[in-house]
Amino acid sequence: MKVLIGQFINEANANIPVKDEITTFDIAFGDELIEKMQVGDIFEQAGIEIIPSVYAVSGASGVIKRHTFDYIEACFLNAVREHLHEIDGIYLMLHGASEVDGLGSGDHHILKAIRDLVGPYIPITVACDPHGNLCQDYVEATTAIRSYRQSPHTDSRDTWRKMAQMVCDLVKDRQNIHSVYRKLPMILGGEQSVSADEPVRSINQYLDELEQDPRILSCSWHVGYIRHDTDVAGCGIVVVPATEADQAYAEEVADKLADYVWNKRHEFHYTGTTAKPEDALAMALGFEGKPFVITDSGDNTTSGATGWNTFILRQALAAKSDKRILFASICDPKTCDLLDGLDLGTKTEIELGVGHDAMSEKVKLEVTVLSKGQVVRPIGIGTEGIAKTFGKCVVVHVEGTAIDVIVANHRQSYAHAIQFESASVNWMDYDVTVVKQGYIFPYLKENAAGYVMSLTDGATPQDTASIPFKRIMRPMFPVDQI
Repeated sequence: MKVLIGQFINEANANIPVKDEITTFDIAFGDELIEKMQVGDIFEQAGIEIIPSVYAVSGASGVIKRHTFDYIEACFLNAVREHLHEIDGIYLMLHGASEVDGLGSGDHHILKAIRDLVGPYIPITVACDPHGNLCQDYVEATTAIRSYRQSPHTDSRDTWRKMAQMVCDLVKDRQNIHSVYRKLPMILGGEQSVSADEPVRSINQYLDELEQDPRILSCSWHVGYIRHDTDVAGCGIVVVPATEADQAYAEEVADKLADYVWNKRHEFHYTGTTAKPEDALAMALGFEGKPFVITDSGDNTTSGATGWNTFILRQALAAKSDKRILFASICDPKTCDLLDGLDLGTKTEIELGVGHDAMSEKVKLEVTVLSKGQVVRPIGIGTEGIAKTFGKCVVVHVEGTAIDVIVANHRQSYAHAIQFESASVNWMDYDVTVVKQGYIFPYLKENAAGYVMSLTDGATPQDTASIPFKRIMRPMFPVDQI
């Protein structure tokens, strides 16, 4: 037996002024694809041969240029066509939050094109991110689709492997089933749906309880993605029956699950401490002990922001505190290249900031070059053994202050130990570290003495109700009070 596998990840933030080229993506084929997808041993143990298609991962970034997407989709479809009469099943990791210039959801387009080629009955399982958008046709084209339970996504690898195992089971015991979908008139940001907190904790417990029923193969709740305006935005739930005879029962369970989540709509809230920018900085500078973390939520690169913003840096400079502060990082490719050409210990004057708008305003600084390193990102939480290098960075000290800045030529959120190590800096030596993310990631949370989410402006605003959506379904809570 043979199963085709592939991965496509993009979170398309339409609020940034750049679009994704092929160079934005980490592209892999063959054995490298199998290694990065982390499921090879599942198929080996099942005695199933893998047909690799393409691994294309940009993470959170911009809308994808059409020619870039066409190439990626062609890699999927060419593999399907070449092996059409060998394929027993398909396993895909499709994030769900992509947007292609002039086309719409890339995830939805890829799955439809594959399903059109293989027909309605070949088993297709899909692992996805809860911060991805769904629609009826997309979900029903899958035999089974399941999102991560946890946000931050500490169970991402477990979900990949669960859905890989599921396709192995389905090709050996074919079931004429499809995923059942219910759309909810509710739109949420990820910062309001952290799984360690209510109501997501209770929703996940309910999902686990529903899966104890042998008639139900899988249940999941999908938050959706809000950083581009699309008619498929909004929350949804998915229930997968165990057999064809259970399809009607899965419909009943889907109605119950949809009601359960909908009735908790007023309970969603920010997890942890949030504050307006001036209050967040005061909280950090007044905190007893260290390290303290500020998350710059309006410039959250894990949701596609640029990482350009210098707003909190300007706040900190004006505060004139003697507390040691690290900015990890500020993306400014031109300044990074300039600094990278200097020897360690060199003093120089720079203008930090790309100057695109008021949030990324240039700041004149006298700095000393402290160290140089690389900008890296692991393939997932808990998978730091496989990290992709995206660019370079230079750590500088701002003269006359207690501030150090990682100046990078690529936007990344510093959320993992390997990222700080690759920049040659120990963030725990500082009183305060400012990172480009919304909710705080597990590694930082576990090691911080305190933290706050600063409700800054930028490409990733946190007030969902204030975002000027045009294309979403209406009425939609909390844009509409229903």
